[in-house]
Amino acid sequence: MTAQWREGSIKAGKTLFSFITGAAVVPGYFSVEADNVVLVLNGREEAKITYATQWLHYAQTLIQTHKLQHVAVLLLGNEQCNNEWIQPYLKGHGGFVELLFIIYDSPWVNKDDIFQWPLGVATYRNFPVVEPTWSMLRTPRSYLCNFLGTVYKNSSRETLMEVLKQDELDKLCWITAREQWQPQETNESFKNYQDALLQSDLTLCPVGVNTECYRIYEACSYGSVPVVEDVMTPGDCGNSSIYHNAPLQLLKTMGAPFIFVKNWKELPVVLEKEKNMNLQEKIQRRKKLIEWYRHFKAQMKQKFIHILENSFLPYEKG
Repeated sequence: MTAQWREGSIKAGKTLFSFITGAAVVPGYFSVEADNVVLVLNGREEAKITYATQWLHYAQTLIQTHKLQHVAVLLLGNEQCNNEWIQPYLKGHGGFVELLFIIYDSPWVNKDDIFQWPLGVATYRNFPVVEPTWSMLRTPRSYLCNFLGTVYKNSSRETLMEVLKQDELDKLCWITAREQWQPQETNESFKNYQDALLQSDLTLCPVGVNTECYRIYEACSYGSVPVVEDVMTPGDCGNSSIYHNAPLQLLKTMGAPFIFVKNWKELPVVLEKEKNMNLQEKIQRRKKLIEWYRHFKAQMKQKFIHILENSFLPYEKG
C-alpha cells in the first residue's frame, strides 16, 4: 500500500527490532523509546547526503544528551564508493557511529566495525518477496536468457547487444533495450521484467555505474541464474584489506552460484552450454540457486543481529 510511512516490530535473536520508514519520517523524531538506533541512510547523491547528515546531527544530539546509547548506520553508499562525507561521524575518526554496514565494494570494510552489506532487490520499485513455487522450479523456461534495460553509449552493454545480434542469439533470449534509464517502471514494464526473469534460464547482468545491481538479486528471486560481468567499474571501489576478490566481494565470499564473464564475447559459449543442458540439470541448478539465496539472506540477517548484539548489548550475552 502507498503510505507516508510504514512501521512494525520483530523479535530477532535476543533483541526487539522496531522500524519506521517512509516519506513522513523526518530528522528530529523517533517513534519508539530505544537505547540503540540503526539509521538506514542514502548516500548516493548530494541531496540525499544533505538529508542523511541531518539525521546524523539529530542522532549526535541524542547521544550527547544521553537519550541514546549506541548508533549504527546502514549506508546505501555512492556507486563509485566516494563516501568520505560520513567519515567524521565514525567512531574510528572521533565520531559517534560505532558500526557501519556499507553497500558496494568499499575499501573501508574491515569486518571489525565496517562491514559490507548487499544491495538486494529494488524495494523502492515495490519488487516483491518471491516465494518459490513448484512450477517456478520445474517448468521448462521459454528463453535461454533475458536482458531488459538501458543500453548506454560506449558501454559494455553495446558490446552485449552486438554479440546477441551477431549470432542471432537475441532470438533465443528476451531482449528489450532502451536508450534512457527509467527510475520508475510502468505497471506493464515491471510485469514484463518479472515475466522475463521467470521465463529465462539466465539473466544477463552487465555493469552499470557499479558492477553490483538490483538485477542480480532479482534474478535469484526467480531462480534465473545471473550471468555477471565481472569487471571493476571506475571510482574508489575495490579491495579492502581483508578481501581480494572485488568486484562483488561479499557475494563471491558467500559462494554465489553465478556465471561470471570478463567480456560479453564469452556469451556464445555460455549459451551453447545452455542449449545442451537437459531439463533435469536445469531444475537442479534452479533449486541450488534458490536455496543458496535463501541461505544467503538468512546468514546476512544472523550476522547483522549478532554484530549489533555483541557491540551494543554486551551484558546480555548470557
